[in-house]
Amino acid sequence: MNTHAYINILIVEPSSIIYEGLNRILSGGGLRLRVYRAENFDAIEQCILSKKINVAIVNPLYVQNNEKGFHSLRSGYPATSWVALVYAFFDQRLLSLFDGSISISDSPESVIQLVKQNASTENKETATEEVLSERETDVLKLLATGLTNKEIAEKLSISINTVITHRKNITQKTGIKSVSGLTIYAVVKKLVSLDYLSE
Repeated sequence: MNTHAYINILIVEPSSIIYEGLNRILSGGGLRLRVYRAENFDAIEQCILSKKINVAIVNPLYVQNNEKGFHSLRSGYPATSWVALVYAFFDQRLLSLFDGSISISDSPESVIQLVKQNASTENKETATEEVLSERETDVLKLLATGLTNKEIAEKLSISINTVITHRKNITQKTGIKSVSGLTIYAVVKKLVSLDYLSE
């Protein structure tokens, strides 16, 4: 990992006291960090996309009733490490979905060490972002506005099969599978504006 680069950390935790305490421990650990907070599951993907999160520290409560959504996030963002923030009893099977865990009783040194290990991207399959073709960009813009494959095909005068192929290529190049994720990607990359989407 580049020693001059910042480690972007996302903390997903409802308690402000626990968030502040963890933030203070991390900030005092001598690492170059940027710490962000998400207070609900839906905000996670938006933050990962816009801030290029290296390590997401998540209260397993958010995953307990949304394992499918969590699996989708994990597979959609292979460059992000997922660490459970544990201060209540959770099933071992649930905790096994994470790359590691921090306990409320861990020492600051062990918390920092765990974050350091999980922030190292050397062993992660980080997909280098490929540039979208002009036609793929057109498809992505229309997809972000909520059009179906059929409507996109009609608008661009191409077959539905061609639209599906372009969508596969877009997913492959961006590493993002969900339409909501691709919409956020399109906004972050300034391919569409929020005003345009709300029309």
